[in-house]
Amino acid sequence: MNYIPASGKVLDEKELLNMIDASLDMWLTAGRFNDEFEKKFSDFLNTKHCLTVNSGSSANLLALTALTSYKLGDKSLKQGDEVISVAAGFPTTINPIVQNGLIPVFVDIEAGTYNIKAEDIEKSLTDKTRAIFIAHTLGNPFNLDKVMEICQKHDLWLIEDNCDALGSRYKNKFTGTFGHIGTFSFYPAHHITMGEGGAVVTNDKTLYKILLSLRDWGRDCWCSPGKDNTCNKRFSYQLGNLPYGYDHKYIYSNLGYNLKITDWQASIACAQMDKLDKFSEKRDENFKLLYEGLKKFNEYFILPEALPEAKPSWFGFILSLKENTKFNRLDVIKYLEENKIGTRLLFSGNILRQPLFVHNHIPLRINDSEVLYSDELTEEHFIMLPNTEFIMNNAFWIGLWPGIRQKEINYILEVFQKLVN
Repeated sequence: MNYIPASGKVLDEKELLNMIDASLDMWLTAGRFNDEFEKKFSDFLNTKHCLTVNSGSSANLLALTALTSYKLGDKSLKQGDEVISVAAGFPTTINPIVQNGLIPVFVDIEAGTYNIKAEDIEKSLTDKTRAIFIAHTLGNPFNLDKVMEICQKHDLWLIEDNCDALGSRYKNKFTGTFGHIGTFSFYPAHHITMGEGGAVVTNDKTLYKILLSLRDWGRDCWCSPGKDNTCNKRFSYQLGNLPYGYDHKYIYSNLGYNLKITDWQASIACAQMDKLDKFSEKRDENFKLLYEGLKKFNEYFILPEALPEAKPSWFGFILSLKENTKFNRLDVIKYLEENKIGTRLLFSGNILRQPLFVHNHIPLRINDSEVLYSDELTEEHFIMLPNTEFIMNNAFWIGLWPGIRQKEINYILEVFQKLVN
């Protein structure tokens, strides 16, 4: 048996032919394939606006930064405002909060779903809480009923980190489309790929214009690459303290970046979108096979759980070792790796224990605590997130991506049987 990686990509001649087609154009930035992909993606999700970016991490940065724009008036996030999130996840869900001078507030997760304990959110709110920024963990939708209710009740922004959850649904609506902004990743490990790449989606026209500006250097102009004077007012603006008639292509309204993709990347993603439904079906099939095969070991492992309203498009098959088993996680993942089965942890585990927090003076809150600083945290603070600590020590996941076939699933189950024996 060859090594079975925890994640991977599925490509064929269609992606290659699209890349050749894009190359023959000699158009070196986003062009016709990007336009096609953004339309395909927004049509698939039934959202009004889609904007491609160069990674899912950039999508998260763009989404959170957009909420700090002065163009949002009183709804704009200011330095020192608080954003609800979780410590058990990928760092680039948290990093933009800190990078924008905001205070992350960490709420514990549930073992089994590995999503935020929605019932604990409200008691973590203060008069400085302005947004919730959380992921659908490994494609498993969090409790959107409760989270949306809290956001509406307290007038909070919601960003859905949907990077691991493309195709997941909640009450038959795609995740990533409930909040004000949804983010997606198209890294090779994800549900579709364009190599490096990502996207943001929104139904809010104002947010879309801010996101577009931030992605494209912070400029005020919204012309596509190679286009001029879309607004027919290129030399008729007077913005900031600039002279009247200053070229709109060189007026900057936001502290922006350059986070665009190339048309080669978009051409790959166009071919991938045509396969997304089949990819999702295969992920679901592999999940069911693994679940059926591993449930007999529930004496040792906590199997993944989803809410009744949720239909996950699983990114990976996550397990947690129950307490008082005769082996520990390191034993398990070493055994699996030695037997050519790829494993991954639940990303940062508890991000508060990561060097990026230990060695920086980052203000934060845990649940309903006062503001703390990351380099001053003690074990007493960590135990305020008991389930986060538990998964940091006991959780891991294995692959179920579409490139894994029935024979690999059978082999994985045989290896687990040998491990337990």
